[in-house]
Amino acid sequence: MQDIFLPEPWQAALPNLQAKISDVMAGLGKSLMNPAKDLVLRAFKLAPSDVKVVIVGQDPYPNPDHACGLAFSVPKGVNKLPPTLINIRKELVSDLGLMISETGDLSVWGERGVMLLNRTLTTVPGESLAHISNGWETVTGEVISYLATKPVVFLLWGKRAGELSPLIPLEQQICGVHPSPLSAYRGFFGSKPFSAINSKLAELGESAIDWTI
Repeated sequence: MQDIFLPEPWQAALPNLQAKISDVMAGLGKSLMNPAKDLVLRAFKLAPSDVKVVIVGQDPYPNPDHACGLAFSVPKGVNKLPPTLINIRKELVSDLGLMISETGDLSVWGERGVMLLNRTLTTVPGESLAHISNGWETVTGEVISYLATKPVVFLLWGKRAGELSPLIPLEQQICGVHPSPLSAYRGFFGSKPFSAINSKLAELGESAIDWTI
């Protein structure tokens, strides 16, 4: 499979990461994947020096119309939003009292320093967790470890994201219930994650995120 390449700022920060990405892609061969190949590293368009927050997801949406390279986000124009994203939007409104648009496109957060990073960067169309044993966790774990040395706040939703907790200083992490309908009733609603992130950013001497979408 043709290689994909990290943006230069990430290659400078983590010189060995490109080789690991190439190994993963080689292992996937010619298999179909979500998201499209040119979107697999979309989260890395945000330079490491500009990252203020990392929201960690599990893996891409299985629906090819939804997977876009950013955890939890969908492309502009998607009208039927995934249930997980619907729950995130509900908690966003409840937490901050924002007036938000109907969009499920969260890419504007990236422009404000929020990295939407899945632990596993690809899956098979129509199937969740198809590529969890292909090496992506090594790639994203290295990214998390690097960013954890910076004044960055991490939001870890769910069990798989929570496995990254030991890599991150306690004062920089927020662990919570995954927003999926399968688990959200266990404490996701009312958890106020967005205001909690801004509080931790203030403690780190960083400015708050504008969460409007």
